[in-house]
Amino acid sequence: MEKKIKVGVMGATGMVGQNYLRLLADHPWYEVSYVAASPRSAGKTYVEAVEGRWQMITPIPDNVKGLIVGNAADISAAKGKCSLLFSAVNLPKEEIKKLEMAYADQGFAVVSNNSAHRHTADVPMLIPEVNAAHAEIIPQQRKHYGWDKGLLAVKPNCSVQSYVTPVYALMEKGYQVDEMIVTTLQALSGAGYPGPSALDMLDNVVPFINGEEEKSEIEPQKILGDIKNGKFVYDESIKISAHCNRVSVIDGHTACVSLKFKGEKPEISEITKIWEEFSSVPQELELPTAPEQAILVRHEADRPQPRKDRDEGKGMAVTVGRLRKCNVFDYRFVGLSHNTVRGAAGGAILMAELLTAKEYIK
Repeated sequence: MEKKIKVGVMGATGMVGQNYLRLLADHPWYEVSYVAASPRSAGKTYVEAVEGRWQMITPIPDNVKGLIVGNAADISAAKGKCSLLFSAVNLPKEEIKKLEMAYADQGFAVVSNNSAHRHTADVPMLIPEVNAAHAEIIPQQRKHYGWDKGLLAVKPNCSVQSYVTPVYALMEKGYQVDEMIVTTLQALSGAGYPGPSALDMLDNVVPFINGEEEKSEIEPQKILGDIKNGKFVYDESIKISAHCNRVSVIDGHTACVSLKFKGEKPEISEITKIWEEFSSVPQELELPTAPEQAILVRHEADRPQPRKDRDEGKGMAVTVGRLRKCNVFDYRFVGLSHNTVRGAAGGAILMAELLTAKEYIK
């Protein structure tokens, strides 16, 4: 790409926003030129706004230290500074809905981490290795809202990243999944900073995360669905039952999955082969953030493990293991993905790269 696309990060002082800035440093396609947050941070330099609150393992990128933080609610402040906007604002859902739609209406390509528009009828919810074709709704979306350059696309919940891609890889080869039971063990960082208190989490597991089970059960239906008459039609053929737990792990969401096939089922050796050979659109297009291998298979009896496997493929790969027969369903396995990279900022950056490669973002 001859000239980098100017990008902004809305909600830039929070954990997801910080991750965006860390992952976008030295990006070959994108250059951060604008940051926005709450009115409390607006008017400060970025380094002043996050003083004592920078949580990343690397220093604040030099190119954003001196950027003046804008008020996320003031769309005019972003005008002329960027054309692609990553949204990670922390507001009530209805306010996020209106704000993201308003930015798109003003010509911004909005790629969001938020859940507000995940079930909007013509907004794609993308895992690029799974449903890249859903980006094809963008022209219909623009026509519907009267947008020229504006668009709105969203990332799914972090809890689905660790199992949807391996399941899709099997479905792509003709093995239809009928039922799934998923138990997620979700990292502390998924709750943001400062997250649950130490007294809640040490020597403990919390078997409830508000809204997570519903997201884990419903969002895959949209991801695996189709576009009909300018809207997404959900694939309700797979029945999913989810148990979502918060565990005392910093990063990395683990999913223990039992699945049952409808009709023909593959042998274990075939499942392993499908996973090891799986490649999709991000790999074919050689998108900068895409892992070289989307699914990594571990054969050890005690893997994957968050601390040992979450950073595979630049934190963007899904690691699977413990594939074996199930006494109730057909098979069971364990999946793992990095929730703050693949499941948050990194996954959204990959979405933007896909939309850029398809020339929806210029």
